Amino acid sequence: MKELVFIHGSGDSARVWSAQMDYLRQFSSLRAEAIDLPGHGLRPDTLSGEVSVADYAEAVNSAIRSELQMEKPIIVGHSLGGAIALMMALLYGSLVSGLILIGTGARLRVYPELLAEARLSPAQAKRRVTEMAVLPANKDTLAQQLLQEVSPSTIAMTYRDLNACNQFDVLLRLYEIQVPTLIICGAEDRLTLPKYSEYLRQKIVGAELHVVPDAGHYVMREQPEVVNGLISEWVERVG
Repeated sequence: MKELVFIHGSGDSARVWSAQMDYLRQFSSLRAEAIDLPGHGLRPDTLSGEVSVADYAEAVNSAIRSELQMEKPIIVGHSLGGAIALMMALLYGSLVSGLILIGTGARLRVYPELLAEARLSPAQAKRRVTEMAVLPANKDTLAQQLLQEVSPSTIAMTYRDLNACNQFDVLLRLYEIQVPTLIICGAEDRLTLPKYSEYLRQKIVGAELHVVPDAGHYVMREQPEVVNGLISEWVERVG
């Protein structure tokens, strides 16, 4: 049975993958699990101080081995989750069978003004990021739904998550990744521009890129049927 672990982005929780979980769990040949990062959703915070992407990768790897009891899953990550997936491939390559990178990049710099806002008012920063992360037409619908899905304690992690993104940089290490890789991004992504995904495709050997029209940063929620189809087809063919 092929196994997939889904990792959410900054200030989010495992609930962001609801459309993918509902779809993929219909397949008897797949096991799909979405997990919360420490301090997010239902998972207690086991980290303190300034947290790096590598710290999150270690926590996810521990959860995969001890809780999910998976041996060599495909790691699926969105935004910060994609950075964690890349780091897991670099740190635990022999324990990862593939990567699915959604709306992410090898370096994730954050505007200083947004970082400052996230430190002082995480709820306001989370709202700003979420509204930028969807198409303008979805600002009053999907963006508000996404905000309602996360608890105040999860939103409080926004600064820590964005700071981890800001420190993340594996631009010069992508050649080390030797597992099959699928890259997906929204054509209208304003947070992780499509050129970030194109760079990943160029530098990761054998990587496959799909740019999804009519979608922004939350491509898996704005175009769930397209993303679900891309994931399931790729996993059956390559993963």
